[in-house]
Amino acid sequence: MTRNPEARYSAACPARIGKNLASAFISALLTFGIPNLSCADNSPCPQQPTYKYLRYDEDYSYLNNPACRTDALDPLKFIALNHNDDWYLSLGGELRENVEYFQNPTWGQEPQGPAYLLQRYMAHVDLHLGKRVRFFGQVKSGLENGRAGGPRVIDEDKLDVHQAFLDVLLISAARHSIKLRAGRQELALGARRFVSAREGPNVRQSFDGIRLILSANIWKVDIFATRPVQTKVGFFDDLPSPGQTFWGIYATQPLHWLPGANMDIYYLGLDRTRAQFQQGIASEIRHSFGTRLWGQRNAWDYDIEPIYQAGSFGIGNIRAWAIESETGYTVRSWWSDPRLAIRADAASGDRDPNHPDLQTFNPLFPRGLYHQLVNLNGHVNFLDLDPVLVSHINKQLSLTLDWAFFWRESRGDGIYRVGGNLLRPGTGSKARYLASQPSLVAEWRPQRHVSVIAIYTHSSPGPFLRETGPAESVNYVSAWLSYKF
Repeated sequence: MTRNPEARYSAACPARIGKNLASAFISALLTFGIPNLSCADNSPCPQQPTYKYLRYDEDYSYLNNPACRTDALDPLKFIALNHNDDWYLSLGGELRENVEYFQNPTWGQEPQGPAYLLQRYMAHVDLHLGKRVRFFGQVKSGLENGRAGGPRVIDEDKLDVHQAFLDVLLISAARHSIKLRAGRQELALGARRFVSAREGPNVRQSFDGIRLILSANIWKVDIFATRPVQTKVGFFDDLPSPGQTFWGIYATQPLHWLPGANMDIYYLGLDRTRAQFQQGIASEIRHSFGTRLWGQRNAWDYDIEPIYQAGSFGIGNIRAWAIESETGYTVRSWWSDPRLAIRADAASGDRDPNHPDLQTFNPLFPRGLYHQLVNLNGHVNFLDLDPVLVSHINKQLSLTLDWAFFWRESRGDGIYRVGGNLLRPGTGSKARYLASQPSLVAEWRPQRHVSVIAIYTHSSPGPFLRETGPAESVNYVSAWLSYKF
């Protein structure tokens, strides 16, 4: 039986691509080139997509047309499994090498050591069985070599299943759809400030659970119930985190009455049997209610996200809050299209550690990408003002310069790490000012598969750090090399 779509393609083209795949793959890896294996076909082809933050959001169905296969690795992105091309397999992966060096890590609170190497290897398979059924699976390997004190939780996971979920399209119509997703999966909601896949650290975050993805007119809604996956260093030993449940609903829509604007509204619930803050250790049930206004109009862009938290911690009540914002202006008439922006953020801290009520904000599952990939303190009990300048030297190279200033929001609470763990208690100092932190980041993307990032950061400690423990200036240098396909 002849496949109808193939009638308009050159029959010799797929064979030529398959024959040259091995040599083209090696050439692409060694030379970072993109051999042109396209056919002589006038069929329209979309622009090659960029790699998504969530790899399962990528769509390579357009490659059922061999004329669109212009990359050496395109034959791996669409492998037809039936005559209609609606059953197909897509393969992908990532290799990331990262060398880091800290002088006086955590302001001298942690042991000094040499530069160390972080390695990430990931591979995934995306199986489509028609329009309604899909399976996505991904394995990961994160390795650490040479860090003083050994690997952190986010540094090493030798080999494990990172994602394995089944999608079933329950309803599909012109203006609405309902999809059920069940299994191990990544989550990333909104600006990824509070729910993310943790891209910056070496080992990404996933969740075990179920999720309904609804689309109705202009609304997109996610409803989920999950348990976070606990990262362990061994082989195939990652299990749902004991005593921790995470659920919620997240909705987003464009605002037609405000050109270029979008609005998100959400509720997130977290139940932990053992939570630790400066106040102590107890069970925690936390309900987060948030909204986000974001968009772009002309040269201006903006992103403002307030969030309020209520619930219980032990015998006390939780009342916490945060607001995160970034506002920018791009000067398109200037060389390099510079973007000037200001980040202004705040998150509440506890007022009195001796009182059972808790005002410490919980950042939930933060992205770990605050302040140009370098995280000395998290978004808990803090105030932050951060001017930013982004300059695009050309289409491949960009430079980002920022200078962040940090304060404690409450004198009654300490400072915390990115994940919300207590870093240094607030007892012994009434000072608010924490540190200033200038950073310079250079990002070079010679082609779509490859990215190279170089980072330098300096942190100058303020009165709070000097009065509560080690307070050495921090210097951080890092170089990243990433290859995706």
